Amino acid sequence: MAFKYHSLLVFLLVSILATATFDGVKGTSLIAWLPLQNPNDPHVVENAKFAVAEHNKEAKTSLVFITVVKGERQSGESQLIFGSKYRLLISAKDGGATAPKNYQAVVSERRWGKELISFQEIKA
Repeated sequence: MAFKYHSLLVFLLVSILATATFDGVKGTSLIAWLPLQNPNDPHVVENAKFAVAEHNKEAKTSLVFITVVKGERQSGESQLIFGSKYRLLISAKDGGATAPKNYQAVVSERRWGKELISFQEIKA
């Protein structure tokens, strides 16, 4: 019985380490951020608008979505389990402001819904 427990423990440890790094020599992670080919894709814009709306609710602000400047989508094995994550550079305007500002948002998208992970202004 102790041998089975030890074998299972070794298997789990190796699995965790294999998931953490793809190539031990290069240290390449299995999870990578890949640039979006079309930041104006309707699905990407939908996620960006969600990020702005959620931020407005949480921070009690009145940002108005302008456009997605650029973005990245997380790729890798975790996508199968945890869904997709988008890291988006969003241009948005605050109420009566004359010039829009850029914000970086991270949105997690799963089968059962979306979640705003982070939202912060990018200072020029």
